[in-house]
Amino acid sequence: MEQGITWYDILGVPPGAAVSKIESTYEAKSALLRPDMIAGAPAKVVKAATRARDNLDRAWKVLGDPVSRGRYDEQIGIRRSGGGLDQPRTGPPGPGLGPDDMGIAGEFLDAGVVGGLLVALAGGLVRKPQPPRPVAVPDVRGLFYDVCLEVARRHKLQVTVVRLTERPMAVDGLVVDQDPRPGAVRGGGRLTVQLWHPPAR
Repeated sequence: MEQGITWYDILGVPPGAAVSKIESTYEAKSALLRPDMIAGAPAKVVKAATRARDNLDRAWKVLGDPVSRGRYDEQIGIRRSGGGLDQPRTGPPGPGLGPDDMGIAGEFLDAGVVGGLLVALAGGLVRKPQPPRPVAVPDVRGLFYDVCLEVARRHKLQVTVVRLTERPMAVDGLVVDQDPRPGAVRGGGRLTVQLWHPPAR
């Protein structure tokens, strides 16, 4: 599975979803990829649909079984081995003053360091914006559009859509291709996706 994309993402369900909800979502998305729905579609659509079907089947296999789902939840860090929901993860503690440092802090305060900092800030010291950190563009081919949007948001990418179906059904579209290619390193920016819907009949 692509880094940063979970089986829950693939199905478009939250981690706490009931098995019945997971199953109905799996069936609804799979129905959009039936052979009769993609009959006559270009080869790249068929390839994306095959990839999407494989991902949906694998997601259902993991999340439809309580034992494998429990192991998976532990693996991705949303449950702990005791069975309860894990606490939200936090980053490493930030710099701060421990009890042993209070004497030093008091000396700095007495020395007027805080006053000097306030004067410097008031004098126009402004933090320069940092350029976006380069990230590898995720592979969103074979994902449904709503999942693609969530993945792009996490990677700070703005999505532009090229629609491949003239008269699409009013259902979630399938990402067939993308630009830039998966793995390209970008510092944020745009992601253009080709989106296919089953045609309205």
